[in-house]
Amino acid sequence: MSWFPGFSTAATGALLFLALIPLIIFYFLKLRRQRLEIASLALWQQVISDQRVNSPFQKFKRNLLLLFQILLLSLVALAAMQPFIKGDAENSQYLPIMIDTSASMAAEDESGVSRLELAKEQVREIIEGMLPGQQITLVAVGSTARRLTEFTDNKPLLLSALDKVQVSDVPSRFEDGLQLAQALTRTFKIDRVRLYSDGNLPTRTTPTGGEMAAVDFDLSYELEFFRLESGGRNMGITALNARRASVEEWDVFVRIEAGDAAPVSGQLELWVNGQQIREPEPLSLEAGSSQRLAFRVDATQPSRVETRLTVDGHDALASDNKAYLELPVGRELLVYCSKSLATYRHALSNMPGILMEPDAEGATSVDSYDLVISDDAGDLNQESATYLLVGAVPPDLQPLVTVETGLADVVDWKREAPLLRHVQLRDVQIADLPRRAEGVEDGDFEELGYEILAFGNESPLIVRKRDGPKLTYSLLFHTDRSTLPYRVGFPILIQNAVNEALQQASLSELRALATGVLPPQMLEPQTAYRIVGPGTSLQLTSAEDGLLDGIPAPIVGEYEIRSGNRTIRQLGVSLVNSTETSLTGVDEIQFREVKVTGESERVKSDKPLWGTLAFAAFVMLLLEWWYFQKRPSGMPS
Repeated sequence: MSWFPGFSTAATGALLFLALIPLIIFYFLKLRRQRLEIASLALWQQVISDQRVNSPFQKFKRNLLLLFQILLLSLVALAAMQPFIKGDAENSQYLPIMIDTSASMAAEDESGVSRLELAKEQVREIIEGMLPGQQITLVAVGSTARRLTEFTDNKPLLLSALDKVQVSDVPSRFEDGLQLAQALTRTFKIDRVRLYSDGNLPTRTTPTGGEMAAVDFDLSYELEFFRLESGGRNMGITALNARRASVEEWDVFVRIEAGDAAPVSGQLELWVNGQQIREPEPLSLEAGSSQRLAFRVDATQPSRVETRLTVDGHDALASDNKAYLELPVGRELLVYCSKSLATYRHALSNMPGILMEPDAEGATSVDSYDLVISDDAGDLNQESATYLLVGAVPPDLQPLVTVETGLADVVDWKREAPLLRHVQLRDVQIADLPRRAEGVEDGDFEELGYEILAFGNESPLIVRKRDGPKLTYSLLFHTDRSTLPYRVGFPILIQNAVNEALQQASLSELRALATGVLPPQMLEPQTAYRIVGPGTSLQLTSAEDGLLDGIPAPIVGEYEIRSGNRTIRQLGVSLVNSTETSLTGVDEIQFREVKVTGESERVKSDKPLWGTLAFAAFVMLLLEWWYFQKRPSGMPS
């Protein structure tokens, strides 16, 4: 900070100094007196003194009133010049200020002050020290970036928006804030952007062994990264999931992690449907370490699992001390498999926990299934969440591909696709030959929502499509006319399809819902629902197919979907994020072409002085008034 002041309106304000000229000339004017006869010479001494004061060389001796007026005018002129003490940061006419509002910004130090409060304190100083002509916009960066104000120099408006900034229990999407600032540069002349954050971003290890955040983004402006110190020691729940042990039981797994600040201890409680089912589990973790705990929960009824963490001593972050998990009733997987697919039915009959229809007589007992395996495209009308179509082309793909008799080769396949995991398709002989229609490209399949999983020499061989909650796999060749059923990969492929159906039906592995946005809910079509949760109450209407999506859930806790006075569904959301719990802050952010280093020292903004000078002028005016109005000495009261 430089103590040599700068001036915002030096030329305009300096013109007021010209008012000193007529003021001084006025005091040079001599008084015009009348000639009068007097009865006594007692007042002659006072007359001689007045004549001495009115002479040019004696006029300003002991004239305190003139001194007051000169000082008053000088202070007013200086205040009009808008003087300020220069700070450390350069000034910009348009300045976006991004404030990190992710979960870790709620971390408190030993004194109980959060990282967000420290950031708001520094931004408040910048707003209060704004210079004439400067405009600021505030941007909150949580799970997305949101502008709190337009570019404005209205200090009360900016301070009011700043006071309303709150932390959301979500990980930070830093790139969204950068993209928003990038969009602003197309409209405003922005040369720098300020970011206030604790630096809790996904990291990678540097060659020197340190940690650095890496962001795949090209900066078109200078980024000033002001890093806040982390909140201190912390322990939290970073994972909560369940795996199907059998039709009757769930295995529930909880992961607890400690931050990098210091060792920490505490205890974990497990609650099921509002009742604590076992004694608290003691925990003692070294800094940066973790511990995994396992529990067994009854699956014969739906269960709401809640884990509660109690930390001994100071705990910087409270939002990661609870996690929720909804467990449905354990049951058999309902599978419809066409009687013509004997190889599929034989493989399914040897798998436990599966109820397969139709039976030997062709009878069915249920109206909906978890998995439909069929060689007839008409069975896509069966109600199910997962479909495996074998040797039939879906109706919407029929204009793009036809199946002829011929030999097809598997050119390549996506080995990481869930259906094809550990399935070897090399050297599989196929007697069906799918062909593209003339002029059809891979992009035409993608436009219809299909992803190509296996490529043939003439056309895609296996495709996948997700339509809302429905998942459809289509084998465009019939496996009975190939060598696939005679290979080891065939039962693996069917097991993969079953695992996908179990996952779709929430019967295999479940994870705690993370904060941000709730998953889509299938409800009554075109019906108004009220969403009630921690600090949330809003009205949403389901779509024509009954899908209700885009439900915000930014705070850890339980959310209810209500229709009138009835609670239709209750869901709990959790933070469960290892990065946020660690409270680790990086000092550097690596972009595509530049590296930005964080500044930990508090930035010193410009300090305007015009208010102080204006107040001093007002005090001087009061002194002048008092001096002018005071009673001359010696006069009787």
